[in-house]
Amino acid sequence: MDINDVKLITENILKLVKENRDYLLDLDSQFGDGDLGISMVQGFSGVKDYLETSEEKDLGKLFFKMGMTFNESAPSSLGTIISFWLLGIGGSLKGKENADINDVKIALENGISKLKEKANSKEGEKTILDSLCPATKVFANNIDKGKTVLEILKEASDAATKGSEATKNMMAVHGRAAYHGEKTIGHVDGGSYVGKLIFEGIYNYYKEKAEKLY
Repeated sequence: MDINDVKLITENILKLVKENRDYLLDLDSQFGDGDLGISMVQGFSGVKDYLETSEEKDLGKLFFKMGMTFNESAPSSLGTIISFWLLGIGGSLKGKENADINDVKIALENGISKLKEKANSKEGEKTILDSLCPATKVFANNIDKGKTVLEILKEASDAATKGSEATKNMMAVHGRAAYHGEKTIGHVDGGSYVGKLIFEGIYNYYKEKAEKLY
């Protein structure tokens, strides 16, 4: 993975976020501010614009700036949370212009650790972690099993989807949704759905890349 990959992955994620903008707005309107779809489009658009003009080759510095840009472009609680995740990823990639699959594994795990630490949250609390965590675990656990990168990413994407769907059975304990308590059970968490779209976008990019080789 190099800067060009990061640019195209971001474009794929942004495409999905735009396509799901209204659904995200609907999810957020139930117990949140009702602006999730708008803020996520703003966040990923801001990162895309930054990447189009950036000449930074150091992936660590690149992700650090992506995190700062996302936070500025999406002034919301989830915007800040995703920026923590991006900063954590960047912390593992300092000095690297190319990252192999093991580098990415460590970076994703570091992103989760940073997010948990800064947001004071964990899995099972109806947040984006409920999709990012299972996807990251599946990614990490499948590296040494003789599978292709595309197979690993497909399984990670599927895990993120299942993780997001599982938030229906959880009660929110963070943010405005927490005030609604048990009423939040039965509804998918908007943040977890964004996490699902992130891994779906990563998989879609590498799928397209593989198809071009044949």
